[in-house]
Parts: sequence; structure tokens; C-alpha cells
Amino acid sequence: MATATSDPLSSQSQQPARKPWRSVRFWILLFAAAIFAVFLWNYRALKGQAEIGTAYAAHIACSCRYIAGRDLESCKGDLETGTEIVSLVDDPANKRITASVPLMSDAVAERRGDYGCIILNAQERSAID
Repeated sequence: MATATSDPLSSQSQQPARKPWRSVRFWILLFAAAIFAVFLWNYRALKGQAEIGTAYAAHIACSCRYIAGRDLESCKGDLETGTEIVSLVDDPANKRITASVPLMSDAVAERRGDYGCIILNAQERSAID
């Protein structure tokens, strides 16, 4: 017999509360936060490496394309390992190669007569944009 003081849901409320650290979602969020923290901690170093990599790739690809006369796809094989993240864009009308790492860095190399391929500085790049 049910009394006015008994609660039919009381048996459910006496179950132990689920601990948040046992949830898969908790561990996924914790892992993502750790990866993001490591990225932020190393951002300056990563950005510096991206700037070096894009300048290197632009210069090598420009020399290969406009001095050696090869197509851009075969020039990608001349790059060092570790530069796979760098994307190359060819501008044959101006004899320029743009290398970029998304959200980090980009560099432009241009063929200039007897000087060969040179990396454009910020002032020269702003003039062509």
C-alpha cells in the first residue's frame, strides 16, 4: 500500500550518479583540449617552420619550373620530405610560384631575368595583390 510520504521515483534517485570522467565524450574533449594547448604552446615555432618551408618550396619550384623548364608536378618531387603540407600555385603569365601552408604562411618566388628566382618581400607582394 502506498502512503502519501512514499515517492515512487525514489528507487531511481538512489542510483549512484554517473561520474563525468567515465564518459567517452569527456575523454575526447580532454584529448582535443590537450592537442589545442600543445598547438598554442608551439605556435610561434610552427609558424617559423612554415615560413621557412614555404620560402624554400617557392624558390625550389620556381627554379625548377622557370629555369629548368620542367612542369610543376615534376618539380614537387624535388622538395625535401616534410614539405608535403606546402601547396604550390603556378602563375605562368608572371613567372611566379606561390607556396603556402594554410592559416600559417605563404611565400612568392618570381623569375627575374639573369637574377634567377627571388623571394618577394612584403612590399613587393603588396604591390602585386
